[in-house]
Amino acid sequence: MPRLTAADFDQELLILFDAYVHGDLDRRGFLERAGKFAVGGMTAAGLLTALSPNFAAAQVVPKDDARIKTEMVDVPSPSGSGSIKAYVAKPANAAGKLPSVLVIHENRGLNPHIEDITRRLAVDGYLAFAPDALAPLGGYPGDEDKARALFATLDQTKTRRDMIASARALMTRADSTDRVGVVGFCYGGGVAHMLATELPELAAAVPYYGNVPPTDDAVKVKTPLLIHFAGMDDRINKAWPPYEAALKAAGAPFTAFTYSGTQHGFNNDTTPRYDAPAATLSWDRTMAFFKERLAA
Repeated sequence: MPRLTAADFDQELLILFDAYVHGDLDRRGFLERAGKFAVGGMTAAGLLTALSPNFAAAQVVPKDDARIKTEMVDVPSPSGSGSIKAYVAKPANAAGKLPSVLVIHENRGLNPHIEDITRRLAVDGYLAFAPDALAPLGGYPGDEDKARALFATLDQTKTRRDMIASARALMTRADSTDRVGVVGFCYGGGVAHMLATELPELAAAVPYYGNVPPTDDAVKVKTPLLIHFAGMDDRINKAWPPYEAALKAAGAPFTAFTYSGTQHGFNNDTTPRYDAPAATLSWDRTMAFFKERLAA
C-alpha cells in the first residue's frame, strides 16, 4: 500500500489534527469533528490512526547501530526540575572533542522519532544530546496521547530552565567542542528560538516551525538562526512578521525559509504530514549550516 501523504487528506482535517496534536482539541472533539471526513469505509478513529506517528516504519538509524554509541545521562537543573535526563549519541569511533548539537523534541517528550533524529546526527559525526522535558514525570510514556497530556502539566518556567541547563551541560562535556548548536521541532523550535535569546555563546540555532519569542527579546539574539517554516501553518506563521521585523531592527543574524504547500511537522517522517522534498532540502540546509558554524 502506498504511503499516505498530506495530499490524501482534506486540509480542514489536517488543521483539526494540528489542533488535536497541540492540545487545542481533545480526542473526543477531534473524532466528533472528523466524522464528516470519514468516507469510503474509513472511520474517524481510523483517520486519527492514519495521521498518527508510525515510529517503527520511519526509523532510519537502529538503536543498536554499530556506527554509534548511545547512553542516557542525568542533567543537573537546580533552578528547574532539579534533574532531568538526556539521550546522547555520538560516533562509535570518536576520539577527542566533537562538534555538538542539542536536539529538542516536540510537545510529547523524547519519543522514538527524536531519539532517531539524535542517532542520525551521530552518524553524521556529531555529539548529539536530546533532553527529555518529561523526565520529571517519568519520561516519555510510550503513548503519544499520554505524553501530550503529561506535557500539558509541566511547569514551563522550570522546563525552560531545564532546557538552558541541558545546553550548558552539553557545552561543558569533555567530549564536546566549544561550538554547540541546537535544532528543535515544533515545541522544540520554540525552545531553539528561546535559547538563542538566552545563550549568546550558542554557535547556531535551527528552529523548525516553532513559536517565536516576544519581539522585545530579538535584541538579545547573537546566535545565527536558520529558521524553517511550513507553508500551510497559519498558527505559527502569523507571529513571524513582527518578530522578523524585530530581528532586522536589532541586526540579528538570521535566514528563514518557507516551504510552499507543506504542513506543520513536514520534517517528521513518521506521519503523513511528512513532505520528503521539503524535509530533504531543509535538512540539507541544516547540515550545511551546522558544518559551517560548528566546525572546530
